[in-house]
Amino acid sequence: MTRAREVDGHRYDVIVVGAGMAGTLVAKRLGDQGWRVLVLEAGTKTLNTWPGHLDAMNTFYSSLIKVPNAPYRANTAAPSPSVLDTLPAKDGHGYRSVGYLVQDGPLPYGTDYLRADGGTGMHWLGLTPRMLPQDFKVRTEFGYGRDWPIGYDDLQHYYCEAEREIGVAGDTAEQAEAIGLPFPEGYVFPMHEIPSSYLDRVLARELDGKSVLDRYTQQQVELQVVNTPHGRNSTPNQAYDGGRGFRPESAAGLPNYGERCVGNSSCTPICPVQAKYNPLKTQERWNRKVTLVDRAVVSRVLVADNGRITGVEYQAYDDPGTPVATTHTVEADIVVVAAHAIETARLLLASEVANSSDQVGRNLMDHPVMLTWGLMPGQIGPFRGPGSTSGFEKFRMGDSRKKHAPWRLVIANWGWTWAAGSPGSDVADLLGIPDSPFKPRGKAVYGNQLRERLGDRIGRQVAFQFELEQDAQPGNRVTIDPRYRDALGNCRPILNYDLSDHVKKGMRAALDVSHQIFQLLGADERTAYPSDAPSYFQYDGAGYTFQGAGHGCGTHVMGDHRHNSVVDQWQRSWDHANLYLVGCGSMPSIGTSNPSLTMAALALRSVEKIHHDLMDLHRPLVLRPTPVPGYAQPREA
Repeated sequence: MTRAREVDGHRYDVIVVGAGMAGTLVAKRLGDQGWRVLVLEAGTKTLNTWPGHLDAMNTFYSSLIKVPNAPYRANTAAPSPSVLDTLPAKDGHGYRSVGYLVQDGPLPYGTDYLRADGGTGMHWLGLTPRMLPQDFKVRTEFGYGRDWPIGYDDLQHYYCEAEREIGVAGDTAEQAEAIGLPFPEGYVFPMHEIPSSYLDRVLARELDGKSVLDRYTQQQVELQVVNTPHGRNSTPNQAYDGGRGFRPESAAGLPNYGERCVGNSSCTPICPVQAKYNPLKTQERWNRKVTLVDRAVVSRVLVADNGRITGVEYQAYDDPGTPVATTHTVEADIVVVAAHAIETARLLLASEVANSSDQVGRNLMDHPVMLTWGLMPGQIGPFRGPGSTSGFEKFRMGDSRKKHAPWRLVIANWGWTWAAGSPGSDVADLLGIPDSPFKPRGKAVYGNQLRERLGDRIGRQVAFQFELEQDAQPGNRVTIDPRYRDALGNCRPILNYDLSDHVKKGMRAALDVSHQIFQLLGADERTAYPSDAPSYFQYDGAGYTFQGAGHGCGTHVMGDHRHNSVVDQWQRSWDHANLYLVGCGSMPSIGTSNPSLTMAALALRSVEKIHHDLMDLHRPLVLRPTPVPGYAQPREA
């Protein structure tokens, strides 16, 4: 295990801050190209051993609330925010924030992330849809948010590369036909699609070809259930790579670890059989040019008087439960910060670098998730398979985006788990246990009656997740204040967060669509948004609540000019030619697709520029003799 003292005094070609998905991919590619790469990870790397995985599984099993960070032990030196840190206000109106993040915005930012080796890629759901071509030009085409300096065509090759690294399972023909996504001719995903759930098939039978009305455009939208691409193991596609097939391998040349998906229903937060991709699988294929130091909290990016980044300062600790650390510095030709949108912004602000545009920390985004739920007329078999295998995709696109935010309508395979805490809440209800200490205990049922009623209710549960695009707003931001520090003395992130009217109109339109879908299904809708929930707000005469999707984006957005963006199209800082800020924080818009695949594609694209920069720095100089007046230079043979 590499420790801080073993890298003291060494100089590297590249330092990568953060061993999440983006940082891991950057390190692998640069190491493969022969560059000496040091990766500094704030968290521990206990999860990259089989005993560590089993410990995480046992921690998850014993957790009363199965939230995304439930399997991962708390770390005082490098704390992670939790979705449980946002609570109702004590007076019943609004919210209060506890834990690592400091929140003082109109609405709570309900998204968490993980500071550990592998980062948030250890608890992501594993869905890998591509962005749509129109998502890159929302300002030009629809009049809101920010445009990208690049387009879908610029990422096409890197999407394919990212899908190979992750091992994406899906059906390109269905994606092209149902969504209109362009693919290279003959291209297929590395693995065949994850089979649609029984619920998917029931909804396709009942809804495909029927239409619902958009209240703002007064246009009918046709319904069609479409299978979603996944970053998890299925059956390798023998047609992949021109018929050579797909066979992911480890550094030892052995098949990569992880079984095929067997439907354990705990993708978020942890896959027991490791069928889901996580960054540790890529780290298994790192070569010896890449060095990882965990328990290394980068506290400052170092900059010379000429504006060139020289390296980083970091705090090395041994015990995650004891905030005692020693400070070290390390130098490199290029520094890549890939520490999550919020942590990257926090580090840049604390270092006072890369912010001549005053855009660092601004434009914080997520996919606000509006949940709706009901009981189907018959059994539909929830709680089997990944959290979602299909969705309705037509709401992601089109001119309705001029009126309101678009959304992915995700079919949830896990019943009312997210919406109402099922199945535990169902057991409590039937046992007469109130959901509030201020309510009286109800009448309980036991024995066969309890089992029958539980089976009937849980087996008919259906829920939808409306994951809305959030537009870039400069007022949604990360800042720091020296009054708020963590256990190591580093400034904690302060968040100001709200939803624009464009998003709230999207929620109004989505709720209307949900009502229509439940009616078409003949389902008993049970959607209810309590006014004392932390995220409750009112809009257009109705009340809503929303959840965070875990899709933190923005905060160091890319653009075509240094005055209005933080990085250029290569994710290179406008202010510092040898500083790259790689991750979802570079995205100026997020569309409606889960952002991990796009983040991976952007990271692989940046590697090409980083490699070119390093080649320029290390190109040998051609020395020629200085001519001396009156002296004839010898001729070359």
